[in-house]
Amino acid sequence: MIDLNNRPVWLLPAIAIALAVLGAAVFLLIVPPGASAPGDAPRPAPVRASGEAQIGGPFTLINHHGETVTEADFAGRPMLIYFGFTYCPDVCPASLQVMGAALEQLSPDERAQFQPILISVDPERDTPELLAQYVTAPAFPENLTGLTGTLEQVRNAARAYRVFFARVEDDGVSPDYTVDHSSIIYLMDREGRFVEVFPHATSPAVIAARLQAFLETSPS
Repeated sequence: MIDLNNRPVWLLPAIAIALAVLGAAVFLLIVPPGASAPGDAPRPAPVRASGEAQIGGPFTLINHHGETVTEADFAGRPMLIYFGFTYCPDVCPASLQVMGAALEQLSPDERAQFQPILISVDPERDTPELLAQYVTAPAFPENLTGLTGTLEQVRNAARAYRVFFARVEDDGVSPDYTVDHSSIIYLMDREGRFVEVFPHATSPAVIAARLQAFLETSPS
């Protein structure tokens, strides 16, 4: 037995450290990694850090021609993706007009490389037929593709792109409603990987310059 009354001055800290290490080892033997000790709140699963933003991913939706499409159908072309809806009074049309104006500042060859996409956050009203009319608005990008689907399909796509949207009911007198949502243009590369975002109110000139810079570093 150790006589604590005659211990060297360094011995008690050493004993404390040894006991702490022993206790940690016993805990790891009893409680698997990622589990919680009794009485603790559940701990979230560990998140692996990486150098790439976790934005984008697989999706299955319906285009404005009524065809089922996935992200693989756009492989080989960089995508400009915007989440909005046809009944949106101002923010969505303005953002799509900005996208169109930015693309118009590119050369025809540069512009043809990009695939502009509108993903509806209002699948209840935005049928393929309605999207087919909407995407042809003169100020919108050429070759704009409209995508919709079931609510679950749209939620999955929005979750992959970290997009918020929520239905907001009217005052109860009218059956109409609106949808609050993030207003961001996403640039994805030829393999569907995230490049950058253009927040709402980014000017067409800034977007066009970034798109040209992207093409210079990512030739077809």
